[in-house]
Amino acid sequence: MTTVEKIKSGKTSLGIEFGSTRIKAVLIDDCYAPVASGAYDWENRLENGYWTYSQDEIINGLKGCYASLAADVKSKYGIELETVGAFGISAMMHGYLAFDKEDNLLVPFRTWRNTTTAQAAEQLTELFGFNIPQRWSISHLYQAVLNKEEHVSAIAHITTLAGYVHYLLTGERVVGAGEAAGMFPISDSRSYNTEMLDKFDALMNPYGYDWSIRSVLPECRPAGTKGAALTEAGARLLDDSGKLRAGIPMCPPEGDAGTGMVATNSVLPRTGNVSAGTSIFSMLVLEKPLENVYTEIDMVATPDGMPVAMVHCNNCCSELDAWVKLFGEFAALSGNTPDKSELYTMLYRNALNADADCGGVVAYNFLSGEPVAGVDEGRPMYFRTAEGSFGLANFMRAQLYSSMATLKMGMDILTEYEQVPVEKITGHGGLFKVQGVAQQFLADALGADVSVMKTAGEGGAWGMALLAAYMNVGSEMPLPEFLEREVFSTMESSTVSPDKDGADGFARFMVNYKRGLAAQRAAGNN
Repeated sequence: MTTVEKIKSGKTSLGIEFGSTRIKAVLIDDCYAPVASGAYDWENRLENGYWTYSQDEIINGLKGCYASLAADVKSKYGIELETVGAFGISAMMHGYLAFDKEDNLLVPFRTWRNTTTAQAAEQLTELFGFNIPQRWSISHLYQAVLNKEEHVSAIAHITTLAGYVHYLLTGERVVGAGEAAGMFPISDSRSYNTEMLDKFDALMNPYGYDWSIRSVLPECRPAGTKGAALTEAGARLLDDSGKLRAGIPMCPPEGDAGTGMVATNSVLPRTGNVSAGTSIFSMLVLEKPLENVYTEIDMVATPDGMPVAMVHCNNCCSELDAWVKLFGEFAALSGNTPDKSELYTMLYRNALNADADCGGVVAYNFLSGEPVAGVDEGRPMYFRTAEGSFGLANFMRAQLYSSMATLKMGMDILTEYEQVPVEKITGHGGLFKVQGVAQQFLADALGADVSVMKTAGEGGAWGMALLAAYMNVGSEMPLPEFLEREVFSTMESSTVSPDKDGADGFARFMVNYKRGLAAQRAAGNN
């Protein structure tokens, strides 16, 4: 069957993922290969002390991304996109969207990037005996209670960005197991932890609200669950042209952490992945619970509900991208106009020529707060030792090291204190698009082999399309078997091993990096 015939007959699956700077759509065929894609660029804003996107931006971004996909199908195959076999929505994880009984948004969307919930996160961690990060939905909710915000009494539902878009398209208030685990802790039964739900309700009793935590959370549905479909209203919202037909089966929505695990085949114990874009985070699937509670380590879940230790860092590529843009401006002033991808490749590859420890150059990429490093409010910075070697290669290598330095701090807890075994790390996301550079630095940092698959650039939207496809076979096989047997058995990948000089150099860089964190914290207070 040709690709055109597959698209016409709906032998396809679609994933749309709302990233921090880009909304991306990937359409795959029944062999799980991408056949078309679309994208829509957007950017968060800091308004009234919160990082946010407006409802109009969310809806316009959804429409724009789908229109881009439909145009790609038309351009490549000469046909209109009228249906797909399965569909799923993903988005940047967690955060806080609160609605009243009439579905009015009560306060602007508060994204994962906000570090305004330290008091709530600390108190809930103590209450539950379980680490509750600042970006989790329950932290945002409880902080709003502590702040005595007026909107709290009117709450009927809370959700995440993925859950909200899924609701717009299906009318169903649900999230996948991986996303649910970042709203409120879940249990081995793949549903919210009942003991902790009871503790939170008891905590809320003195406030006299007419809602319970059970009533406001969306339903948790593990990967493979059927039951939702694109409504007529959802189809018209998504496709202004009116060509898209309603009734398309939709899988539970997931966060980008879950789609990252799927896109890298990292859903079995002893496997892990690192997703690197605006933020950077690692996910290690566990064989057993951790012995201790760490504020640097989040306990979440795979899309099918297996326990995962997560190190999440708010900052990764944004400052690095800013420097690449600056060097591009300089190149333009000199009469050269390199292609954007060529500029990245040139600067990244030149970093391989740098000193392994960056010659005494240290960079901090904190555009926002970074809880893993104990930084409440970020300030991009760099410093160098007077006797060091300052040049372009060392500077760019320091920026690349900076993108994964806080991840290294969190991963050290898992590997050194908890002795978590790691057999495979797979990287994906924008940081790895230049082949072999960030991949090598990450291997040196973590002391483990790092693989990057051919599909690394497709990222979470492809992972979401795979989860949509899995929905149609979920009753026949577990998710790990589906991925291993059906999707990744012939997938091309490249693997690099740690280099001793590189690993030693990264360790020396980290000594200077940790010494300078006090200055970073002080700068954030001014």
